[in-house]
Amino acid sequence: MSGCLMAPRLLPQEIIAQKRDGQALEPAAIAGFIAGLGDGSVSHPQAAALAMAIYFNGMDTDERVALTLAMRDSGTVLDWSDLPGPVVDKHSTGGVGDNVSLMLAPILAACGAYVPMISGRGLGHTGGTLDKFDAIPGYRTNPDEALFRQAVKTAGCAIIGQTDALAPADRTLYAIRDVTGTVESIPLITASILSKKLAAGLGALVLDVKTGSGAFMPTLERARELAQSLVQVANGAGLRTSALITDMNEPLASAAGNGLEMANAIAFLTGAHRDRRLEGVTLALAARALIMAGLTDSDADGLAKAQAALDSGAAAERFAAMVVALGGPADLLERPQTHLPAAPIVRDVVARDAGIVCAIDTKAVGMAVVSLGGGRRLPTDGIDHAVGFDRLAPLGLAVTPGAPLARLHARTADSADEAERRLLAAYGLGETAPQTHPLIVEAVAPPPTA
Repeated sequence: MSGCLMAPRLLPQEIIAQKRDGQALEPAAIAGFIAGLGDGSVSHPQAAALAMAIYFNGMDTDERVALTLAMRDSGTVLDWSDLPGPVVDKHSTGGVGDNVSLMLAPILAACGAYVPMISGRGLGHTGGTLDKFDAIPGYRTNPDEALFRQAVKTAGCAIIGQTDALAPADRTLYAIRDVTGTVESIPLITASILSKKLAAGLGALVLDVKTGSGAFMPTLERARELAQSLVQVANGAGLRTSALITDMNEPLASAAGNGLEMANAIAFLTGAHRDRRLEGVTLALAARALIMAGLTDSDADGLAKAQAALDSGAAAERFAAMVVALGGPADLLERPQTHLPAAPIVRDVVARDAGIVCAIDTKAVGMAVVSLGGGRRLPTDGIDHAVGFDRLAPLGLAVTPGAPLARLHARTADSADEAERRLLAAYGLGETAPQTHPLIVEAVAPPPTA
């Protein structure tokens, strides 16, 4: 017999053994394993074993690209070729008071991009974008595809949740990782994030990777490692992507809690109030997204375009159009207080001593929101959209005894008391100014094209 024979398809246990022994997996092996997870020929214990082998032995860039593409191809891949402009999105690794997406999507839409943003819910101390939109009465975070497409076409942006058809292998594998201690693997995080973005049919992507006391990756070293992995793999998979590493050593907005962050975003869009740090991160990400989308060729021009979209009211108009297209009230921007939920208990949390706010345990602030019912202890938990904090004091503020550190919004007296204790413990007061952290720590650019 002559000619070349195709290599036999590896069994799941053979693939696991290769990665257990530190070998690089071939793309066909990775694709077959992920396909098997969907059709039942790969068991959940086998997927757990491979996840653990990846956790300990890692993956090179080619393996990460193959895993990301295989997870993308486990379901539907959206096609936006009928739109007259570039399709772009943003992803954040999460933080406290991080409501950037609420302003960024309509800013980009006002600059000529289309933003089909598929977002997630909060877990742990970080808030979820979808939970913020659930504070709007009538807004549909899980529309059918036809309504999603119509909203993107008419408003230029639509922020919704992941559908069952997009990257289903990611949901299965994440659930397995969640109970097997393998969530923190950078190759697996990379594939999880990017498989969903690739399935959304994007042409460009900008990433906001947080570092600091409220970040998923608190050290700069780990944040940089994740940002570089995401940028390398996304571009390797054909998605033009860059990242900013940004500071999360204090809440980004002066509000933390779903309805309160939505009110904060509305004030930002209408110009009633804009937190300085929040504006800096939002505009920097907008500029970088416009470059990735080919709508500008410099950060300076991108910043100018984004600022103009914001200051002219064009971004607010896009946001309002998106809300109406997805079932929300037409007068949300004019009368947010009549539509967003309000907590029955509202009171100041005041400083016990004099001093300068020299440190904030930002994760602890997020957990104080969770203790109020504004976040989840378990994925199945419900959310109270009315509770949280606003008027959060920033780093560097000098306070006297009795001066407010935040305004607390609570459902019950007991939860208010617990959240107050948590917030006071999260704020460190001292005699000297705090260490300063750059807002934009560094940028991770796509690799040069050949």
